[in-house]
Amino acid sequence: MANDIIPVSLVLGSGGARGLAHIGVIRALREHGRFDIASITGSSIGALIGGLHAGDKLDLYSEWVRGLSMADVWGLLDFSFTSKGLFEGDRVMRKLGDLVGEARIEDLAIPFTAVASDIGWRREVWLDRGSLFEAIRASIAIPGFFTPVERNGRVLVDGGLLSPLPLAPAQRHVGERTIAVSLNGNSERIPRGPEDDNTDTGDSDGDDATARQRGNPFQQWYRAARDKLGLEAEPAPTYNAFDTMTRSLAAMQDRIARYQIAAYHPDILIEIPARACGVLDFHRADRMIELGYRQAMTALRRADDGANAAGF
Repeated sequence: MANDIIPVSLVLGSGGARGLAHIGVIRALREHGRFDIASITGSSIGALIGGLHAGDKLDLYSEWVRGLSMADVWGLLDFSFTSKGLFEGDRVMRKLGDLVGEARIEDLAIPFTAVASDIGWRREVWLDRGSLFEAIRASIAIPGFFTPVERNGRVLVDGGLLSPLPLAPAQRHVGERTIAVSLNGNSERIPRGPEDDNTDTGDSDGDDATARQRGNPFQQWYRAARDKLGLEAEPAPTYNAFDTMTRSLAAMQDRIARYQIAAYHPDILIEIPARACGVLDFHRADRMIELGYRQAMTALRRADDGANAAGF
């Protein structure tokens, strides 16, 4: 029995660029060989990575995102200067649309559910039919960052707002085990591998140095708005509004995710430390993918040891 393939319901949580670790988790599941991904449920970045895997486009996305520098990431953020959100998201969504194409969720080889938040009715929405692109677009619409999605009279935003670790919809799928990946781990020490000392995170690149001088997306937007209005510069605060927004959202998601874990008890929980990288650090893709792979392999080996000890 120990060598039988076990179908699993994979649940991928929200957490910005830390969600690139989901790619490493999926790679670990493939290599491990004992578990077969029978369904995927994802929220925010978890919906993006899960949907791309279900649509057999994850390798293409992984190749693209691993080539991004910090300057490239900033360049993808098109400031909206509207009341709907800090960014329109059109540049990112055009790239995503190119990858996803016209795929429909019901036609995917792996059953898939993206979770979004309906801010009018204050409830989570499970998107398991229709356009894969539209479902992902709704699930990643971070409030205040990207413009929301209007669908059937509802205003949909990031799924992580109400369901950062969407274990509830995963209960509908057939799977002997549930494997959940939380991006809100509390570890004070970031697990490191032997390759980390020699890993180039892109910080020394000329383009990235230029991007750091320009500041984070909020600082760029603020400076542009200030110059447009003819206002004088002010001393930089210790925590700017962008940092406060992301930290507040992360704290809320961490608390909700812990309630979800307590309520639904996944068979295997893989945790990525919340301090692993910033919400927009997509230029650290290699490091995050490797971290996800290591964390997953550790959890899977621990599960194997427990099964062997129990005689399964």
